[in-house]
Amino acid sequence: MSIKSEIQGFDISSKSAVVVGCGGLGTNAAVHLAGAGIGRLLLVDYDTVEERNLNRQFFYTPADTGSEKARLLAERLRAYAPEITIDCLTEKFKKGIDDGCDIIIIAVDNIKTRTEINEYCKLTGKPCVNGSINGFFGTAYLYIPGKTPDLEAAGCLNETGIKNKSPSSTAAVIGAYEAKLATDYYLGNYQSAGRLYIYDNNEIRSLVLRRDEND
Repeated sequence: MSIKSEIQGFDISSKSAVVVGCGGLGTNAAVHLAGAGIGRLLLVDYDTVEERNLNRQFFYTPADTGSEKARLLAERLRAYAPEITIDCLTEKFKKGIDDGCDIIIIAVDNIKTRTEINEYCKLTGKPCVNGSINGFFGTAYLYIPGKTPDLEAAGCLNETGIKNKSPSSTAAVIGAYEAKLATDYYLGNYQSAGRLYIYDNNEIRSLVLRRDEND
């Protein structure tokens, strides 16, 4: 048993995740999963570092402006957690890109990609965790196909997504919650699935969503 497993009381070293989006949400979700001792991370992002986003993307610096986020995050997470297998792809999400990973972490700022991932998960039965932030407001949601409402039914495809005015603290809360929900799934704690977790400034609450049995 690893030191991380001993300290935490659980072991997720056999688990894996693909993180789609390496910005404010993705960096937070990835570092918490790495810190928890996940076995493999696949980081996916076609974009580059922009100075205007650095307030919530703490793995990057002004000197990194213009560099590929996925490659840079992978490099720095390997230094943080050298025992973990960390791969990266500098491209947009597409079907099959998850490469057999156990779960998809959605950390993007556009509805199109979320919709594509939602449809992919419905088709393949792959679970996913969605996160979004807007100012001091954010949501996190664990979707398990066949067990919970999908992202559309949960209202996750109607949100405007990540806004540049969102502070670092909001990205940290929701990104960490995405990692927490993924860990719940790994450990079989499904009571958090199908709940829409809502962060509204200083309050976190959840709404239990019921799946339409005809869906």
